[in-house]
Amino acid sequence: MWQYLNYLLYPFSLLYGLVLWIRNRLYDNGVLTSVEFDLPVIAVGNLSVGGTGKTPHVEYLIRLLKEHYKTATLSRGYNRNTKGFFIAGPQSTAADIGDEPMQFHRKFPEITVCVGEERMLAVPQLLGEQPDTAVILLDDAFQHRSIKPGLNLMVTDYSRLFTRDHVVPFGRLREGRKGYHRANAIIVSKCPPMLSVQEKEAIMREIAPLPHQRVFFTTLQYGTPYPLLAGGPQQLPEQAAILVACGIARPEPMVQHLLQKHSNVHLLAFPDHYYYARKDLDKMKLELEQLDGAQKVILTTEKDAVRLRLLEDQLQAMQLPVMVLPVEVSFLFEAAGSFNSYIFDYVAEAIAAGAEP
Repeated sequence: MWQYLNYLLYPFSLLYGLVLWIRNRLYDNGVLTSVEFDLPVIAVGNLSVGGTGKTPHVEYLIRLLKEHYKTATLSRGYNRNTKGFFIAGPQSTAADIGDEPMQFHRKFPEITVCVGEERMLAVPQLLGEQPDTAVILLDDAFQHRSIKPGLNLMVTDYSRLFTRDHVVPFGRLREGRKGYHRANAIIVSKCPPMLSVQEKEAIMREIAPLPHQRVFFTTLQYGTPYPLLAGGPQQLPEQAAILVACGIARPEPMVQHLLQKHSNVHLLAFPDHYYYARKDLDKMKLELEQLDGAQKVILTTEKDAVRLRLLEDQLQAMQLPVMVLPVEVSFLFEAAGSFNSYIFDYVAEAIAAGAEP
């Protein structure tokens, strides 16, 4: 029944898609203008509303660039309680700048992390306060066409390719499928680690990249869990009872990863970008107590961790055994070197072009 009711949303998807199509044509034809900057600007985004694994790809770029260039990230700062332009500092929290920027700030304190709803205005503010910035990474900016990035990277989920999806509310696309034409490179994320060459080629045919577009395939690579509040990484015993408590768009890959080594895994899902309250900690504690097993642990994501730390005093008082599972991306088909060169070549060319009189 729900499947049939869902089809009632299709006319709204067509209408919304038409509005976005007109908007994009206005940008394409120069009626609405996009601003370019004379330094390397790399945008990382997607066509869908979330869950493609965009954040680990931004972190990959940070690791790649930060040792060579003064790097900054610029995000909108979704669901924060501040407004306007804001640079992360020692006292910043997820409530100030949003969960993803706070994750970047905690993991990479040597880079500049900033947020601003109007990114066209935020870039000059960033450069005014940090004039030695050499590279800017625009987080989740594929639809923010007021800025024209030098390099546009689009991430699409292997399990839900944009080619098989529809515009919201009928599907999960933020705009029509042909929006992928703006991408310089397309990254198929969350692939099985053993993705075959045959399936790779089939996906390539389905995506049908334009002549100028590069296509890369990545998989998630989970690290060793570490305590939320203090302590170093530690392996979880195979017999441990694990309560996965997280508020992300798609927790299924994380659960499937854990089930490869642990049989006693349970999911307590919260909405994406959810800010936790004391009642949620009480619910976690109750759910954990109901699990069978001598060793029990709550496992969450790094994105959730920055939001949970807002309740640090309560977590300490309750002595909840919360662990954090880090995740990175790994390029398949030995393409990491090719991707790295692709990024470095663009940055070097953009810096040289910006230096020209």
